[in-house]
Amino acid sequence: MPEKQLGVLKALDVAKTQLYHFTAILIAGMGFFTDAYDLFCVSLVTKLLGRIYYFNPLSDKPGSLPPHVAGAVNGAALCGTLAGQLFFGWLGDKLGRKTVYGITLIMMTLCSIGSGLSFGNKATGVMTTLCFFRFWLGFGIGGDYPLSATIMSEYANKKTRGAFIAAVFAMQGVGILAGGFVALIVSSIFDMKFPAPTYEVDRVLSTPPQADCVWRIIVMFGALPAVLTYYWRMKMPETARYTALVAKNIKQATQDMSKVLQIQLEVEERAADIMKDPRLSYGLFSKEFAKRHGLPLLGCTTTWFLLDIAFYSQNLFQKDIFSGIGWIPKAATMNAIHEVFRIARAQSLIALCSTVPGYWFTVAFIEIMGRVAIQLMGFFMMTVFMFAIAFPYDHWTKPENRLGFVVMYSLTFFFANFGPNATTFIIPAEIFPARLRSTCHGISAATGKAGAIVGAFGFLYAAQPQDKTKTDAGYPPGIGIKNSLITLGVINFVGMLFTFLVPEPKGKSLEELSGENEIGT
Repeated sequence: MPEKQLGVLKALDVAKTQLYHFTAILIAGMGFFTDAYDLFCVSLVTKLLGRIYYFNPLSDKPGSLPPHVAGAVNGAALCGTLAGQLFFGWLGDKLGRKTVYGITLIMMTLCSIGSGLSFGNKATGVMTTLCFFRFWLGFGIGGDYPLSATIMSEYANKKTRGAFIAAVFAMQGVGILAGGFVALIVSSIFDMKFPAPTYEVDRVLSTPPQADCVWRIIVMFGALPAVLTYYWRMKMPETARYTALVAKNIKQATQDMSKVLQIQLEVEERAADIMKDPRLSYGLFSKEFAKRHGLPLLGCTTTWFLLDIAFYSQNLFQKDIFSGIGWIPKAATMNAIHEVFRIARAQSLIALCSTVPGYWFTVAFIEIMGRVAIQLMGFFMMTVFMFAIAFPYDHWTKPENRLGFVVMYSLTFFFANFGPNATTFIIPAEIFPARLRSTCHGISAATGKAGAIVGAFGFLYAAQPQDKTKTDAGYPPGIGIKNSLITLGVINFVGMLFTFLVPEPKGKSLEELSGENEIGT
């Protein structure tokens, strides 16, 4: 059957790269910068929280968060993110991308500040308040996933669409790096201005009162980029694909994109005909959707789920892994603020050398290699390097081999980001119909976040030593870091297999991928 595409959408697909493309990348990307900062900065301060609020003067060890508290602090934002992805993904298709976009930023700003101002006279009160605000912070962050991806995909031309969406997602790496740098700066200032004795010298004074300011400043800093981005988000017009194909206002879509593209476009009064075509009006739970998009949605959800189990396990608990191999000294040898500095330095080094470059390699090569090829390669290489550090784990724990461990561990991050961590975000924004695009991306992302929750809680317990006498206080015996890493390697391999369910969007228009240009002439 002949296929046609609305003129305004065709104009977007063939438009040369212009300033508005980079403006959209920056606006959407700053949201992801904030998302990553807010999600991962907590990993820098969880040990500090334990030393501040759960210190026991009668114990010979620094304080540490009890298992249920550590799980809640790490998991609250992830649970909120999952809920936000589903809710705002659905709302983005009902009310429009732009309308919902500002709401997420407001939530992120207020809840970042609220997290830092967590109050209470006792540890329980502070942790409860922190988890409350981090849940709603995650709820706002969750909305940014489907909306940022959808907006960028609907603004981009088809030749560079993957690179543009990847560039938005690459700001996640910059946000992770920024979290490390902020923690380095804040901890350095307080460590120099308010020096505290090492834990070995004086256990009581090794966590000075000023340490309570350190984690609050680090957490609240995430509100700043969100505030700075709000004005520009509200100036963006609604995407032409939503206005034309969902809101059915072809005239408004043409006017908006004429201004954006700075060219004169002719108005086509065909939106009503498009929306009346029975083949293009099926719902999310219809047989037609299952026939057209069921397997691709299964591929998107399963690969994102499996990827996030491994990715978030590595990210949230790399401080524990580094401590396990002795790269970060034991807490009992340094004061609390200096421990934050050492953790931040280690995580910043990993981000700088592997995480951030991985994202931008995806930007550079995605239109050359294609999404599916990069995802397959990433999963395969993550499997290889995870097994390479897991099976000879005892070898890597020796002092002379620690640098090699860090290099191998860094390569798993590199291929996560030059691989499925980027492509699982990109593909769902390209292959589904406009009226369901944000919803389906939200479902895919939420499934991924379910994997992150499994990783966050599962790795926390699984990585505990098998010998009960060597576990952290309050934790049951686990399978050990070595066996946990082997498990993550297997998960990566399974993710590679499910990638074969995902179609390749490279070089195709969004309407061609979704079937929305199947209009008879």
